[in-house]
Amino acid sequence: MTGNSFGERFVVTSFGESHGPKVGIVVDGCPAGLELVVSDIQRELQRRKASDELFSTERKETDQVEISSGVFNDHTTGAPIHLSVANSDMRSEAYEERKFTPRPGQVDLVARLKYGGNEDYRGGGRFSARVTVGFVAAGAIAKKLISTIGIQVYAHTVEIAGIRAKKIPPGEEARASRGNALSCADSEVAKKMVEAIADAKKRGDTLGGVVEAVATGIPVGLGEPVFDSLDGDFSKALFSIPSVKAVEVGAGFQSARMTGSEYNDRLAIRDQTIQSLTNNAGGITGGLSNGQPIVCRIALRPPSSIAMPQTTVNLQTMKEEPLLIKGRFDACVVPRTIPIAEAMMAIVLADHSLRAGLIQPVLKKR
Repeated sequence: MTGNSFGERFVVTSFGESHGPKVGIVVDGCPAGLELVVSDIQRELQRRKASDELFSTERKETDQVEISSGVFNDHTTGAPIHLSVANSDMRSEAYEERKFTPRPGQVDLVARLKYGGNEDYRGGGRFSARVTVGFVAAGAIAKKLISTIGIQVYAHTVEIAGIRAKKIPPGEEARASRGNALSCADSEVAKKMVEAIADAKKRGDTLGGVVEAVATGIPVGLGEPVFDSLDGDFSKALFSIPSVKAVEVGAGFQSARMTGSEYNDRLAIRDQTIQSLTNNAGGITGGLSNGQPIVCRIALRPPSSIAMPQTTVNLQTMKEEPLLIKGRFDACVVPRTIPIAEAMMAIVLADHSLRAGLIQPVLKKR
């Protein structure tokens, strides 16, 4: 496989499969001198773990991270940072049973055709959301790195099953969204979302939704047009998250229904500085950060593994046959996507901050 690395200066290389010994990430290009301890990464991994039985898979992993290189005396050395997490709670038998009966909506058939049957099909293998453990681990480092120049990132749930949270002031979103298991800033709507998930799970079905990721404290000028524009790199990073089927920045698809007079972010003088009165551009103009908060939204499809009768094709007999999937699955991946979306946004911002020279290759001489 190729395509497992992302970034120009802050480079992350993902490895591992769902039922393999370990999953993880190698981070290359992190400056020397960044204070980093295991708990910095473990805290973020804890947020990604399956924690609520209503939403999440019954697969329970400890996700204890191991740092094998690149950190000495609680500081980064400038060498590649190798981060890994062991897989321990695997049940591969069910996947052996359906080796020749690909699951609808999953990558099973396409991966088999591409790799000639040599792919690890257990639990989705390389294509499983399990590999996002590495994304979050790398994101924890990226978050610490960009915080040194005042950038902060947070994400929250804005929609599940068509139930949409009301918009609250941006300054309150991060705090309010930490008040419930769905990471939704609208606590009343969050209750309705929970009810919808419970109903779908009772029927053996699954639900999708929308996550919004926001970055604040952004300097002007991040991005390298035309092919490494900031919004282009955000799109690529966010589309690497399993189940993501759409990405929008700022007004996004709504901008197609606006006039120019409605869309344009008007400029004004406030506190003796030039400021935009709105943020329809989502903090990015012409592929460059414009100093406004960056706002990206991702649409997540419902998980494909459902506990309802479906039809598939037996690859040995080449005949259609019924399929009932047994196993441990997420009813809705939206809540667990929150730290993953934050991680991917932070990785992009770390990479572009280094490329712009805003972060030096050595942060602290000792």
